[in-house]
Amino acid sequence: MAEWTDAIVGDRMAVDQQFSNRIAGSEFTSQQWGLIMTATSFDIEQPDDPEDARLVSDTEKLPGIMPELDNIQAQMGMAGGGGSRDSGGPGIVGQLKSALGLGDSGSDGPDEAKLQAAEQLTQEYATELQSHLEQKGKWEQVRIAYQESGDWEQPRQLLFSRVCFDSIGHASAGSD
Repeated sequence: MAEWTDAIVGDRMAVDQQFSNRIAGSEFTSQQWGLIMTATSFDIEQPDDPEDARLVSDTEKLPGIMPELDNIQAQMGMAGGGGSRDSGGPGIVGQLKSALGLGDSGSDGPDEAKLQAAEQLTQEYATELQSHLEQKGKWEQVRIAYQESGDWEQPRQLLFSRVCFDSIGHASAGSD
């Protein structure tokens, strides 16, 4: 994976600068956003199709970091004495209760609304990054590098072979 992602480091930095206004207007602080991006990776859907290839965010690790987002928010609230960044969130008292385990006792997992907001924001970032790469004339090169990286495997050939052998009554492709 390193080859294709290493090739877009500078582009990501440029998009980070452009995207900072979007983060400032979101429910996440820049520290929370940094943690979200650390838990997010990127893939290209349909990399073999130049017309339909699309950069997407892989957010499968986000649920694991959601409690830490709350800790960052609580620490910032206690340090600054301010309320939550999102308009519907708890103020300092609510944050303290949450930090002490006194509030929101019905919540066993990550806050679904916050998780969805993080997933949506990472996909917006991926879309903006792809747009940036297209404008710079780099998207095709990145798409091909992704295909060659081995991150994307096309198992259809093996599957096709197995189906053909099985359907005509011969040994499966993988058997001895």
